[in-house]
This record gives sequence, C-alpha cells and structure tokens, in this order.
Amino acid sequence: ILEPHVVKVEITLKEDATETTHKEKHTEKREVREEDINSSKIAIEDFLNKFLMKISDQITYNVEINENIIHVTIDGENSTKLIGYRGESLNSLQVILLTIANKGKESNIKVILDIGNYKETRKKTLEELAEKVGRNVMKTGKSITLEPMTAYERKIIHTKLQDSEFVKTYSIGEDDKRRVVIAKK
Repeated sequence: ILEPHVVKVEITLKEDATETTHKEKHTEKREVREEDINSSKIAIEDFLNKFLMKISDQITYNVEINENIIHVTIDGENSTKLIGYRGESLNSLQVILLTIANKGKESNIKVILDIGNYKETRKKTLEELAEKVGRNVMKTGKSITLEPMTAYERKIIHTKLQDSEFVKTYSIGEDDKRRVVIAKK
C-alpha cells in the first residue's frame, strides 16, 4: 500500500508582450492622490461607524492622514475584543480597511490600524523575547525556532537582533507557518 505524499507544484505562466502580470499591475499603482486618500478616509469612517456600532457604543475611533498613510486607532471599553489571539482579528480588520481604502482607486493607499495600543505593546514583548532567546542561544550554542508569526512580527525579531555579534536570524516555513530561527553565528 502506498502512503499519501504532499507535493508542491509551482506553475509559471508565460505571458504575451501585451499582457501584464498581477504583480506588475499591483506595483503599477500611482502615487497617492489627495482626492483618493480623502475619499478613502471617508469610506473607512463610514464603515467603522456602522461596524463598531454593532459591537459596542463604548468604542471610539480616530482616522488621520499622515504622510499619505491612513492611520486608524480604535479605543474604548471592549475594544480589545477586536484584537483577537495574537492580533489575528486586528490583522483581519486591517485587511478589510485596506480593501475599503483601495476599492476603485488607482493609488496605492496604505492603512495602519492599532487597537488599544496593541501594536506598541506587542512590539516591546517581541523585542524582549528576541533579547532573551538571543542570550539563551549564546549560552547554549543551540538554535531556537520561535512560534509562527506574521511578517510584521518576524520583522521586529529580525530587526532587534540584526546587529548582534553573536546570533543571526532567518525565517523558515511558508505562509502562516513561517517562523523565525535564532542561531549562533
């Protein structure tokens, strides 16, 4: 009896000279136009008014445009319910806001969402983890593989340890199973 095997297949499409790939279309987006970012801000505020009202009337939000990026902060009683386990719900809500902001726009509008100052708190936690694990790797000489993280979280770990004389970092795995490895140099 044959055992089942997992096989990964990579397909590359050849394209016409007239055809552009999805990636090229995505990177072709133009600089952010003021009218696009303002209409995106209004669309996000409209969505948040309706969405947050259904969750709690104790939740407040603020939407600001800073350096052509829409910054959304959500605070208030019960707002932490929107963060989810390790920020999964926050990340999903950010994707929704990003989709709303870019719907029908030629500009590439960026949206950054933070709820209850979660991102700053998580960043400090990850930096402390990186230092602690880095010290452990230096003492034992054994590599340590961290739990799966988002790209944003992995970047925090890599950045914190990038100037270390004793340890190096790299990522392994794919998609939502991607992990940071901290190893001795």
